[in-house]
Amino acid sequence: MTVVTNEYFPAAAVLFGVVLFWTVALFGGLSLLSTNQPPIATLTWLLFVYAAAVLSPLAGLLAMVDLLRRWLRNRRSARAEGRAAGTKSA
Repeated sequence: MTVVTNEYFPAAAVLFGVVLFWTVALFGGLSLLSTNQPPIATLTWLLFVYAAAVLSPLAGLLAMVDLLRRWLRNRRSARAEGRAAGTKSA
């Protein structure tokens, strides 16, 4: 069994989950309201969906910022290593 050690994995997984949630929501809509459920089940489901709808864009935004921050940091590090290698060989 392999362990994922990629530094981008946590943020990418969150971003994938957010995109998956909104894709399913786009196609699933409010299907629970069309079935005959007890009011407490409907209320619980609506509160869950409300919380997910409010928190998932925030989680997606934080994941995108984290991915961008990591990518820029790695890019700067690689550029600095390239400069250091260039000055040593000259």
